[in-house]
Amino acid sequence: MPIGRAFWGALLLACAAAVSVTAQVQYATGQNVAPIFEGWEHNADGTYSMVFGYLNRNYEEEVDIPIGPGNSITIGDEVFGDKGQPTHFYPRRQRFLFRVVVPKDWGEKKKVVWTLTSHGKTDQAKGWLQPEWELSEGVIAENMGGGVPDPTNKAPQVTIGPVPSVAASHVATLTASATDDGLPKPYRRSPSNPDRDSQPRRPRGVQIKWIQYRGPGKVTFNPNASAVVYGEPVTLASKVTFSVPGLYVLRAVADDGQLFTTNEVSITVNASTP
Repeated sequence: MPIGRAFWGALLLACAAAVSVTAQVQYATGQNVAPIFEGWEHNADGTYSMVFGYLNRNYEEEVDIPIGPGNSITIGDEVFGDKGQPTHFYPRRQRFLFRVVVPKDWGEKKKVVWTLTSHGKTDQAKGWLQPEWELSEGVIAENMGGGVPDPTNKAPQVTIGPVPSVAASHVATLTASATDDGLPKPYRRSPSNPDRDSQPRRPRGVQIKWIQYRGPGKVTFNPNASAVVYGEPVTLASKVTFSVPGLYVLRAVADDGQLFTTNEVSITVNASTP
């Protein structure tokens, strides 16, 4: 008996449903971190910057991968341990995190490779000077969810205050401050379409966030982010605790909704005294 179209239609629908269910599986822990090549930038001095981010496939687990064979950078034929890459990886997609500078005469086919090994799996991100992969502030802003940026907008500037001596399990206060040019301006409701701005949006203004970039233990920030402030400087004073002694790198990120700037501080955390 010939198989009718209804059967094939039902089979296709069942397969599509199975694929949809499979695609929606989310893992809290146990998955690997995949490095990602974001694109390249042409620097003012003629050199090039290869820009990288990552995808932590976990929805909850923060993964630590120390500098070494499992977290290394290869530039051309030479393998480097430390070229400024993170060792602490937050869940999900984190974009435009660090840059590897290559010389002016870098060939179009030469590659910069970031290798990560986690949860038993090794992944590589390979970057080269593919013309279509050139980055600009506009491309970065759109990928960060800020839309097409105002061409006169300048990224905010962020500074970090003096760093106190710190002991593990003790609380230290870190202060970051940011200034901005007031762009982009706040959203305005469209007279011709009053419902246009009814969808929730991030308020326009500058926000500072703290993230752990490197370190042997867990860092807790309280709070980890400031309010969004428009038209005036913003300061974030956070109580910070470290779970174990060691050398940490913390990053303050100032974001105006379209462009962002980072600043880092290295902190040596001493063992707690009785």
